[in-house]
Amino acid sequence: MDRGILERETELVRLAAAAREAADGAGSVVLVFGEAGIGKSSLVKALPERLPDQARMLVGECDDLATRRPLGPFRDLVGTVGAELARAVTEGGDRPRVYEALHEELAGGPHPAVLVVEDVHWADEASLDALRFLVRRVERLPALLVLTYRDDELTSGHPLRHLLGQLSRVRRVHRLPLARLSLAAVRTLSAAGRLDAAQVYAVTSGNPFFVAEVVAAGGTGGVPPTVVDAVLARLRGLDSATVAALEQLAVVPSAVERPLIDVLLADGVAVLAAAEQRGLLAVAPERVAFRHELIRRAVADSLPAARRIELNRTVLAALVARPGSDTARIVHHAAQAGDRDAIARYGPDAAKDAAGAGAHREAAAQLRLVLRDRHRYAPADLADLLERYAVECYTVADSAAAVVAQRDAVALRRSLGDIRALGADLRWLSRIHWWAGDADPAEEAAREAVAVLEHAGDDRLLALAVSNTAQLRMLSERYAEAVTHGERAIALARKAGDPAILSHALNNVGTARWRGGDPGGRRQLEESLDVALAAGEVEHACRAYANLIWNLLDTLQYAEADRFLPPAMDLADRAEHLGFLNYLHVELAMRRLAAADWDDAEKHAEFGMHDFVPARCPALTVLARVRIRRGGPPGAEELLDEAWEIAVRTRELQRTGPVAVARAEAAWLRGDPAGVVAAVEPVHAQARDLPGAPYRAELGYWLTLAGHPVPADDTEHPYALQARGQWQRAAELWQAAGCPYEHAVALAQSPDPADRLTALTALDALGAEPQARLIRAELRRLGLRHIPRGPLAATRDNPAGLTERQLQVVRLLVDGLTNAEIAARLVVSVRTVDNHVRAVLDKLGAPTRRQVAVRATELGLSGGRET
Repeated sequence: MDRGILERETELVRLAAAAREAADGAGSVVLVFGEAGIGKSSLVKALPERLPDQARMLVGECDDLATRRPLGPFRDLVGTVGAELARAVTEGGDRPRVYEALHEELAGGPHPAVLVVEDVHWADEASLDALRFLVRRVERLPALLVLTYRDDELTSGHPLRHLLGQLSRVRRVHRLPLARLSLAAVRTLSAAGRLDAAQVYAVTSGNPFFVAEVVAAGGTGGVPPTVVDAVLARLRGLDSATVAALEQLAVVPSAVERPLIDVLLADGVAVLAAAEQRGLLAVAPERVAFRHELIRRAVADSLPAARRIELNRTVLAALVARPGSDTARIVHHAAQAGDRDAIARYGPDAAKDAAGAGAHREAAAQLRLVLRDRHRYAPADLADLLERYAVECYTVADSAAAVVAQRDAVALRRSLGDIRALGADLRWLSRIHWWAGDADPAEEAAREAVAVLEHAGDDRLLALAVSNTAQLRMLSERYAEAVTHGERAIALARKAGDPAILSHALNNVGTARWRGGDPGGRRQLEESLDVALAAGEVEHACRAYANLIWNLLDTLQYAEADRFLPPAMDLADRAEHLGFLNYLHVELAMRRLAAADWDDAEKHAEFGMHDFVPARCPALTVLARVRIRRGGPPGAEELLDEAWEIAVRTRELQRTGPVAVARAEAAWLRGDPAGVVAAVEPVHAQARDLPGAPYRAELGYWLTLAGHPVPADDTEHPYALQARGQWQRAAELWQAAGCPYEHAVALAQSPDPADRLTALTALDALGAEPQARLIRAELRRLGLRHIPRGPLAATRDNPAGLTERQLQVVRLLVDGLTNAEIAARLVVSVRTVDNHVRAVLDKLGAPTRRQVAVRATELGLSGGRET
């Protein structure tokens, strides 16, 4: 019985408004979230009546499969979308084709296109990648992207977290957390059944699904203690054939398409009529689905294990007999049925399909299942499966599993005597160890890979192994050795005619020469980029860009870095190379830190806060330095502790150097010269004997500042000049480079109080309170009487540092106004309000609009509301 949708008018109004804006070309993303049973699907079902007349609504669902269907929600769209998108998602292997087809589908008429993806917490990786593609572009589409998910099921490492983190940086995002029903709403729903509304509310806590199921069960004088009881109560009275049919369908964690229904149910859909009438199922000509996932789970969970196994065996047999069945579904039901033979037969293909669609987490999960029965495979096949599993784990940043699997693959290759395969696997093992941040085993595997392949007669594999060695030497600052190995790899790559390896080797040699003090290395690094771009080797082009930019940042050539960053990020974005894209975001964070654009630095550093060690270490360092220079929020020390732990394992100066100087800066600002020396001295000892070491000058500067003698650095680096007391020349260079914080700190070394006051003004403008506090103390010691008090007094009544306009927005948010209503009240655009609301959430540390009121009250900001 449909009792309508209660207490969702505000959400429907906001969805309708967003759809109208999308029709005008201002697309956006809407996040609808809450606990299981809160009414996300009901809200989606009520949406069509509120959409503009020309709106086109597309709905796809993610399934609770043990291993997800690659592109599952987009496959659901087949039959309601154009032929190109249907073919692209069905074939699945060409990700750019899928993305382009999705883009064209949403850009084409009629407008707006409302794409709803339900239960995104169950999305496969390929679908999440497609959604990442869309959210970065939806603002420029006449489309509304609605994502529903259970926020109470998201652990810290849940795959959806990355997408939600990306969405926090998208301008046009509407968040619709769904609340439980009030007692008044429960009373309305309970009235027809003459139930005790207070008792229903007490048992269900206002969860709409729980309420609906308890009411539908018709409990009088006593409410079923669980929702399972409520669902099973609705099954009572159904004939045995209908119940058996429901049990059969309940083990299929997705909508069941009609051809499969006809195989599973002898009487076809006719046997489901009574269940449909009771509101348990939604029956359509092409598919059947439970009205709510919790109904399906309640039925499935009520089954004895033996019955559940047998029902899964029936589904498995039906899927295997149907040509073209999804291998992921076959493997899911094989696992549920305990059919190890079927897992062994179909699992490798399911993993291949998932990997081809870009669903690497699903591919890893499939191979994990397969590898539980290793004895089923011949040694050579097992080695292939282990290598595939290692590569998939490496791709999804599960470094520990990748290392174990690749070690096992190497062990098998040794026993098989295939030296080419052994050498290739050793090279992979080296790469995986480096990815995990473990320098010593990476070096060991690299040495053996070269030794094994020296006489294998394969120039290509040998070139790759030698270039891998050159890369490790370059990263560990053994520049001369890197050049020697790299030049050999270049010759081998040219002989083999392999542009990918040639680009890789040129990259290593160019970077080693440049970091070793030879500016000619830059030309070789740019040649590496040109070779990769000409050959269409996107991964190698991204790596060349990344190393170019990193070296330009290290040598303070910020304008040049600005020239390379946009095309690099565009390439990584278009190719969906998310690892490199995140790394480039971290490099952009380093650039914005140098420009003292600290909000932007933090925003881009967040892209690196994942398991990819090479990006996470500098991301942690940037976030810590922003906090150190601003004087908060707390937590910089913890960030640096983790960054240092990562850096020490890599034994790379490019990791240890920045962390050491960040620790030194923190110690200096808290008045701890001994802490400066402890943080910097060991790393400086490593850097001082290296040619052209980019961190030597800064490390030496901090030691000199702390009163610790170091050998003179006669370079023209601004930090070297400051260490020698040449503050004026250093300040000029910092200013020319576009580094306002460093310029002010250098200016503050002047003995002239007027220069120090100028520095103080600049630091106050930047919000660099700790450094400004030191300068004020110095000026007081010099006897200066009129020292500006700075921004602290002005913000005493506004501890969050909000602007006047942001304070107005806070007060209107506390009043419960929507962004559109705030825009109308303040006579500004909705987009402007979107930006103000995002800034308010960030400054108050409030994850949701609801939390704004709590934080505003805590900080005393909620008084004097707008009228």
